[in-house]
Amino acid sequence: MIKRYSRKELTDIWSEENKYKIWLDVEVEAAVAMEKLGQVPRGVASIVRKKAKIDVKRIHKIESEVKHDVIAFLTSVTERAGIKARYLHQGMTSSDVLDTSFNIQMVQSGKIILKDIDQILKVLKNQAKKYKFTPCMGRSHGIHAEPVTFGLKLASFYEEFKRNRKRLVDAIDEVSTCAISGAVGTFANVDPRIEKHVAKKLGLKVEPISSQVIPRDRHAFYFSVLGIIAGSVERVATEIRHLQRTEVYELQEFFSKNQKGSSAMPHKKNPILSENLTGLARMVRSAVIPALENIALWHERDISHSSVERNIGPDANITTDFALVRLTNILDNMIVYPKKMLENLNITKGLIFSQEVMLELTKSGLSREQSYKMVQGYAKQCFAENLNLFDVISTDKFIMSKISTKKLKSIFSYSKHFKNVNLIFRRVFK
Repeated sequence: MIKRYSRKELTDIWSEENKYKIWLDVEVEAAVAMEKLGQVPRGVASIVRKKAKIDVKRIHKIESEVKHDVIAFLTSVTERAGIKARYLHQGMTSSDVLDTSFNIQMVQSGKIILKDIDQILKVLKNQAKKYKFTPCMGRSHGIHAEPVTFGLKLASFYEEFKRNRKRLVDAIDEVSTCAISGAVGTFANVDPRIEKHVAKKLGLKVEPISSQVIPRDRHAFYFSVLGIIAGSVERVATEIRHLQRTEVYELQEFFSKNQKGSSAMPHKKNPILSENLTGLARMVRSAVIPALENIALWHERDISHSSVERNIGPDANITTDFALVRLTNILDNMIVYPKKMLENLNITKGLIFSQEVMLELTKSGLSREQSYKMVQGYAKQCFAENLNLFDVISTDKFIMSKISTKKLKSIFSYSKHFKNVNLIFRRVFK
């Protein structure tokens, strides 16, 4: 992943140094178990742990000759640790190291992403409560529908990220497995107790059955969850982008003192961060289909998944982390314009109360069809002639014979739309 959209916490996890360090941890812990079982001489693990150093350049040099990354790694370790390192990897296959290590990197990444989500939840909760009763326009199809509050919009995002957090916890659990089962997963040349020991030491669970590789449905689930999280990020970003449009301008991304919006137009303040998140969300979601296609490998194993995971492993995790941190910053520093929200509520001059007028007419005995047609006709007239719906309805003697003036005035108020805000907030912020 390019540095522009990366944070050090995640790039460190997906660095070559960290990968080989995890490989070494797997090999050393396997050696510890083999020593206990009397399968290799005592002291192998401690000597390797003490003397082995990760030399990425040397590993790459050896790999350029032998064309095999695990062999290159083991050769490099032996050069450093001495002849006793020859006892490493006894009965194991490359996937025992690669898959267990890859899962550890996923778990490490997932835990940081969980913290990112926690920060978003914290900011969304604070902002939702701050704007709990701030009236704003609810829109469907981009068209004015009925009033909501800005707090309700934010509460909706909060609830969605609560679900995302639960999904990610499940996804981390899904990939928290270890396989040290040998060439085709039968433990023919490696004792199952070695797998159990390594799993416990590295904070993983034993993979119940591996065919040489850990089944890739686990990883597909993890990347699918990242894709869903990215979709949620884009949902928030899209809302911000729409609300910052000049014609709407109900909120704005924070714009620093020396920031420039356009190379050509000095007046521009563009929602560039939210637009950026929309693009990054596309990149994360692009990892989902390859992850799903990785499930179907030939027989006990092929390596068609390997090149895919070398790309999507770091890219999807690093990008998700970066996007979540950026979104937190946007939400925490956004500028909200309650007066503009109220102004936009009144743009259509009462048309947003048309449903309540219709419903009141049905209560007086008119059919729904008749009531709908009558109110719709006046709504069209008001929209075309820029009239106020209350004023037009008030002149209709037939309607006023069904609805009292007092009742009509109560219909054209926001209070009814906000009467259950507290109920909704109790549901969300338990």
